[in-house]
Amino acid sequence: MNLAKKGNNIIFTYHSNKVEADKVITEVLSLGQKAIAYQLDVSNIKNFDAFLHQVSGHLTQHEGSASFDFLINNAGAGVYGSVSETTEEAFDAMMNVHFKGVYFLTQKLLPLLNEGGRIINISSGLTRVSFPNVSAYASMKGAIETYTRCLAKELGSRQITANTVAPGAIATDFGGGSNKSDENKRNAIASVTALGRVGEPEDIGGVVAFLCTPEAAWINGQRIELSGGMMI
Repeated sequence: MNLAKKGNNIIFTYHSNKVEADKVITEVLSLGQKAIAYQLDVSNIKNFDAFLHQVSGHLTQHEGSASFDFLINNAGAGVYGSVSETTEEAFDAMMNVHFKGVYFLTQKLLPLLNEGGRIINISSGLTRVSFPNVSAYASMKGAIETYTRCLAKELGSRQITANTVAPGAIATDFGGGSNKSDENKRNAIASVTALGRVGEPEDIGGVVAFLCTPEAAWINGQRIELSGGMMI
């Protein structure tokens, strides 16, 4: 919503929940912007050519050009387990969603990204602090941060910036939703956070939208943690 509030038309994807995707479209339209949603499983790179065709066709028909300004890689899944318990299948699933999918979807879309565009990849506070049972997830996010710095270097000649946003504990349904529903966990998070509460989705969206503004044009190759000062 924050991007739409700043006057941007939106193309976004959903994995399986079309009902919620349609709600987002309605909200964007209510703000006076255009929106469309496409189903996409980012863990399956074989789908990317068809997705690219959909996106370029839509943009050409409705905007007069297949190019776009901002790419935000936000797909994710919270699957946790100890090092001794993590299976190869679980590891591969995390890799495909959080790193391989991001890498190759970005590769496919780069030819359509305008000069001076922005890429924002979503990382995690877990690349800075460590907890049990998150080794696979945190490792993928560490890879994303390295990849993003490389993107910033490679795309500088096109004046395209690339940054990561690293949320801390946020009250969403991600990873089972305990940051939203488990009061004991919420209290524990608040106790180690300088601002004394669990983060909300709005705490993230506004910064992502800011990174897509002219004022943020000189921010490049950075990891921006949004955690309210958790464990500092």
